[in-house]
Amino acid sequence: MKIAITGGTGFVGNHLTSQLKKEGHHVYILTRSPEKHSDSERVTHVGWLKEEHKPEEHLPSLHAIVNLAGESLNSGRWTEERKQSILNSRIQATEGVLDLIARLPEKPEVLINASAVGYYGQSKTKSFTEETTKPGNDFLANVVVEWEERASKASEKGIRTAFVRFGLILGEEGALPKMVLPYKLMIGGNLGTGEQWMSWVHIDDVVGLIEFVLHNKNIHGPLNGTAPNPKRNKDFGHTLGEVLNRPHWLTAPSFALKTALGDMSTLLLNGQSVIPKKAITEGYTFKYPDLKPALHAILSK
Repeated sequence: MKIAITGGTGFVGNHLTSQLKKEGHHVYILTRSPEKHSDSERVTHVGWLKEEHKPEEHLPSLHAIVNLAGESLNSGRWTEERKQSILNSRIQATEGVLDLIARLPEKPEVLINASAVGYYGQSKTKSFTEETTKPGNDFLANVVVEWEERASKASEKGIRTAFVRFGLILGEEGALPKMVLPYKLMIGGNLGTGEQWMSWVHIDDVVGLIEFVLHNKNIHGPLNGTAPNPKRNKDFGHTLGEVLNRPHWLTAPSFALKTALGDMSTLLLNGQSVIPKKAITEGYTFKYPDLKPALHAILSK
């Protein structure tokens, strides 16, 4: 297959590209700065999202586009300007994908668009599946709703379109190293009450789920990219402490996190229990359905 990826030089994109290469596919990474990257036998970098770039002139007939582009949620305090930037980065990338599709002489069969479990809002008592159609009403939910609405325009062109709503992605990059640090310093513990849900997923299953959507023509619309066994923060922390052989004992008070991080503290203090019902029903087998083996696999490297 010939597959284009936006955000292909990031954490998820690197893992996905590596796996697709192993399987003999050719990956075209859409990037604003192709000159900064070296091509290889199965990876080609193509200029995108700048006026001088004409990606449609450098791409073959594509089987799929995977849109992973978007500014990180956890790289700074959420000022109003930053919130707008988080939204704009996702909308602009998605609009860029739609514009590219319109320019391609042959349309791809499928668009797989990254999304987030933030769609569901926050709850300590409910569990959510893809059958939950009413979104939350907070900032992240609003971002996801607008993001998915833009991506869904591809389906109007007859392209199978899926939104993979990722939870907390665990791997050697991303959020996990920041979570590990307090335990290494012997100050790990609950964040706030510790009752908030953490819907997590191992990076290998992130790649596996994207590939599953790629090959499974029955899947369109939302698909929850989470492991089937979410954990409350206190249980996640205890498990992390066990794997690292470090204590889980020092609570970080909610007020301190809110003072330090502002609205961004919602990433740590609030959450949702999200179940990947569609993936399970369609026959996906998780490599890491349970947290402890997932953490062991990452942290023992």
